[in-house]
Amino acid sequence: MGVIDVDVMALCASGVLLMAYYVYLMMRVRRNPDFSVHSVNHRARALWVKDVMASGGKKDVMAVQTLRNFGMTATFKASSSILLILGTLTLSGQAESLARTWHVLDFAGGSRAAEWWVIKIICLLTVLLVAFFAFAMSLRLLNHVVFMVNLSQTDAQGSLSPERVGQRLNSAGVFYTLGMRAFFVAVPLTFWLFGPLFLFLSTLGLIVALYHLDRSPLAENN
Repeated sequence: MGVIDVDVMALCASGVLLMAYYVYLMMRVRRNPDFSVHSVNHRARALWVKDVMASGGKKDVMAVQTLRNFGMTATFKASSSILLILGTLTLSGQAESLARTWHVLDFAGGSRAAEWWVIKIICLLTVLLVAFFAFAMSLRLLNHVVFMVNLSQTDAQGSLSPERVGQRLNSAGVFYTLGMRAFFVAVPLTFWLFGPLFLFLSTLGLIVALYHLDRSPLAENN
């Protein structure tokens, strides 16, 4: 078996494990919508928008502060993505030296070729770019919601109804979650720089962590 085959096998095995986990999560959510914390948050955001828009302006300040806090978090994560992207691009210029030194603990026989190192960097860079654009899209949708959520009930009709505004806020939440998932996936890809065995083991650790993070408290009773 060639050294490149080991890296390919580790990458494929890690991808299959992640896909299997999300298929399992989708099946559990289909049987019990309260199993996933994401489903609970989805309903909570929709109910929150309805409550704010039905308050007749009594909760406008609270709503703006809540959305501002959400936006500040997404802004921080987007800025972090840019810094990580710049750091990853810096690593790409040191392919030959780092490909040798970073594989000191590689017992699985991964490739130390500079070309394969660049492939790993590109994979990591792609995931970080996805994270940045996901957080940016989350901010874009929040900028729309912050104006819509303070509308009066007489004006909140059609595409500006509480249901539609709640959908936009939930879309912002979905993009934020996508950005965070990209951050999580970047962890095994970073370990991949040290060798294919570290990629596989860190993927197993990530799945265990995601299982505990994705379950809602209500799932314990079902």
